[in-house]
Amino acid sequence: MRPGFLLGEVANGLRRNASMIVSVVLVTMVSLFFLGIGLLAQQQVNTAKGYWYDRVQVSIFLCTPDSTDVASCSGGAVTDDQRDQIEADLEGLRPLVTDIYHETNEQAYERFREQFRNSPVLDSIPQEAIPESFRVNLSDPSKYEVIRQAFERAPGVESVEDQREVVDRLFTFLQVLSLGSLALAVAMVVCAVLLIGTTIRLTAWTRRRETSIKRMVGASGFSIHLPFVLETVIATLLGAALAVGLLWATVRHGVTGFLSELLAGDSGLISLVGPRDVWLITPFLVGGALLLAVVTAWLALRRHVRV
Repeated sequence: MRPGFLLGEVANGLRRNASMIVSVVLVTMVSLFFLGIGLLAQQQVNTAKGYWYDRVQVSIFLCTPDSTDVASCSGGAVTDDQRDQIEADLEGLRPLVTDIYHETNEQAYERFREQFRNSPVLDSIPQEAIPESFRVNLSDPSKYEVIRQAFERAPGVESVEDQREVVDRLFTFLQVLSLGSLALAVAMVVCAVLLIGTTIRLTAWTRRRETSIKRMVGASGFSIHLPFVLETVIATLLGAALAVGLLWATVRHGVTGFLSELLAGDSGLISLVGPRDVWLITPFLVGGALLLAVVTAWLALRRHVRV
């Protein structure tokens, strides 16, 4: 089959079945959008857990040069003697304290830049403003108050924080969002499969004379089926492109823009997925959509277009 003739057939098919093709485009767009939202929500959970949850139960933040408004930091940044004393006091609280991890200022700043890479105020925060800390795991997390009372006013300590409850609520919300989006995506994929099958059936019926003529002149089954498959692939690619664009706009303007400012408050610090994460999942979205479209179209053709 000559490429020019094939492209002409595909163009005619798209024009004659414009309403059905538009339906396939829209259903593909919506299903991939919800699937992308589910994947990004799961990525957000993993990103947040990697920093806040898996390692951290209680954080003891040490004084920085800018912490002079805190009584225990009146002397400025934490000194070596104060740091050693804090670590010794933590060791004395075993077995309640099971693990102690000291994060230096350099390590904290490096992790800060990675964790909040999508924050609009990232470059305006100097390294010395990021506090070093002791990250403490407890054998009984409900006894957080023991750690707080022991270190809240200790020299060299700026603050003691237990973020477990706040983070748990955030993770629960994100997990529900992820599962809900994936469930909607599955429902929309089923709709897309049914719609593609219906489109193939109606298109085959309207072009039954052309198909009969091709059979009579000895055209192969592949050459008869190929225009139908290409029409489905084009519609799927358009839907996938729209879904990726919508995901990018949602993340760029809704997540790293409005939502970042809403959740971060005046500090501007919040760890959220960004446009880079959208591009990372794009090959999986587009590749999966194309595979589904080709398989569905080919199975529908074998049933409705006899060669």
